[in-house]
Amino acid sequence: MARNNNGLMAFGLVAVIGGMVGLSFASVPLYRMFCAATGYGGTPQIGPEAGPGATGRFITVRFNADVNGGMPWRFNPVQSEIRVALGDEQPAFYEARNLASTPVTGVSTYNVTPEKAAIYFHKTQCFCFNEQTIAAGGDVQFPLSFWVDPAIATDPNTADVTTITLSYTFFRSLDDASRTGALAKAGPHIGAGEPQPRTATP
Repeated sequence: MARNNNGLMAFGLVAVIGGMVGLSFASVPLYRMFCAATGYGGTPQIGPEAGPGATGRFITVRFNADVNGGMPWRFNPVQSEIRVALGDEQPAFYEARNLASTPVTGVSTYNVTPEKAAIYFHKTQCFCFNEQTIAAGGDVQFPLSFWVDPAIATDPNTADVTTITLSYTFFRSLDDASRTGALAKAGPHIGAGEPQPRTATP
């Protein structure tokens, strides 16, 4: 009887440990899904295209670009800002140049400020979280598409928002930094949990 109890206890411990390991691997994608669904931390919504027609009310969207310290890219928005009608889908572009003498792979993250506006900022096309490789000295343009929900103007918490800033930051990918020996000096970096399709080529 004691042997059966020990077996059950051992099985239970293995199940708990297995569940904890599974949760650790799932935590990053689950956190991204939570942020995308709620706008937490200034994360814009990624969802459906804009509804039919714009409202005639406008908001200014500014664009910001940064690279992490170990990233040998020049990265900037093609346009500094756009005045868009609420509910109207709008394209925009960023561009990057690899200043290194070898190909470099990067991954971008993004956020919206003010954070309270993020839930109303919808991106329908984005280059974030996918690995982007640029050849030595090469240039790449990254497109995105977005719209701002007209409900931002009727929500008392966001009715005062007249300008939204969309910011992207590129980090050297973990695989790239490891492969080139730059990991020690790359600073913070993003490692993709699964292979991601390449959406931009030199």
